[in-house]
Amino acid sequence: MLCILLSILFWSCTFAMVHTYVLYPLLLKILARGKSLPKHNYYPEADCPKVVVLMAAYNEAAVIAQKLESLQALDYPSDKITILIGSDNSTDGTNEIIQKIADQDPRIQLHAFTERNGKPRIINRLVEALEKEIPLTSDLLFLMTDASVMLLPDTLRNLVRHMRDPKIALVDTHLQSQPAGEAGIAVSEGQYVSGEVMLKHRESLLWQRMIGPFGGCYLLRSNFYAPVPPKFLVDDFYIAMKVFERGGGAINDLAAKCYETSSDEISEEYRRKARIGAGNFQNLQTFRHLLWSGDRPLAFAFTSHKILRWKGPFFIIFAFLSSAILGLTGNLFYLGLLLIQIAVWIVLPLVDLILWKLNVHLKPLRNLRYFVFMNLALLNGFFKYLNGIKTNVWQPTKRA
Repeated sequence: MLCILLSILFWSCTFAMVHTYVLYPLLLKILARGKSLPKHNYYPEADCPKVVVLMAAYNEAAVIAQKLESLQALDYPSDKITILIGSDNSTDGTNEIIQKIADQDPRIQLHAFTERNGKPRIINRLVEALEKEIPLTSDLLFLMTDASVMLLPDTLRNLVRHMRDPKIALVDTHLQSQPAGEAGIAVSEGQYVSGEVMLKHRESLLWQRMIGPFGGCYLLRSNFYAPVPPKFLVDDFYIAMKVFERGGGAINDLAAKCYETSSDEISEEYRRKARIGAGNFQNLQTFRHLLWSGDRPLAFAFTSHKILRWKGPFFIIFAFLSSAILGLTGNLFYLGLLLIQIAVWIVLPLVDLILWKLNVHLKPLRNLRYFVFMNLALLNGFFKYLNGIKTNVWQPTKRA
């Protein structure tokens, strides 16, 4: 009986991993074949809705001038754009750079906070201040963006045109990750981001249920903004799920391109992904009721795209342990599977680490090590979540 239960556990865990990383993307690729987003025309110049750019920044002196240049270069009526920047007690000259540019461009408003708040609270405070001046309506749009993400001139127009559809409340960009180097894990991160973009786009085509935007740049109807709770770490996902709670749609547009340079240092990415991992479990606890809300596409996409991935480290551990017990008690088939897992999860990543130190870079091995470290970061994030999130104050990754 124990052998049967362990076998079921092994194959259930294996199927969950194969489903979330292979079968679900393949299914969406098949189902979305030949489909495209509705072709909305650009708004006429005089009818373009007002857009408020909301951005939190902490010690972004390396990129903030370039970021503001990309916002100033947007092909959009200048009188329809306001740029609100909340500086989270920056100490590296970020405020001075922003103020110097703002002195020449009245659209830019710097809110310099003198104590650390964390990104979600900064955005909440910017929205609170704005709401005292103008009402948050469906025609007022928020462009939520990070200092490290650079927009192309047509990015905003491509996002805004979808707001002609009253059912759409959130539109995500096509984030393109530009590796900071070739020796670390930046290339693997870029491949992962590209795969995520296509997955989100196909969810958009099929159901208008894109499971979470890339927080670096997306457009939101202001009346769908939901204040992010204190100590929450992944604000973009929280806001997107609140959109679904209220019946709004969320899509990804491949034509709305922007780019970000990804770190090549594995320690930097590990820290970032562990933080995101902790925030993922916060969101799972908050939005698990949506699995039984009656919105079947949302429940299926949420489970397949996110929940199974977030639980991936446990699937790996339980599959390993169950095959180890079966294999080491005489079942040669499971012993073989155990040896394969040892090779995949331990030996090959160590081989890649050794080759990396010898300046030898093999993409398949680097991708495997990236996958292993990503799941280790998720596991770390889970224990951070269990231990209680003390603060959502963040440290940005090193900027190239």
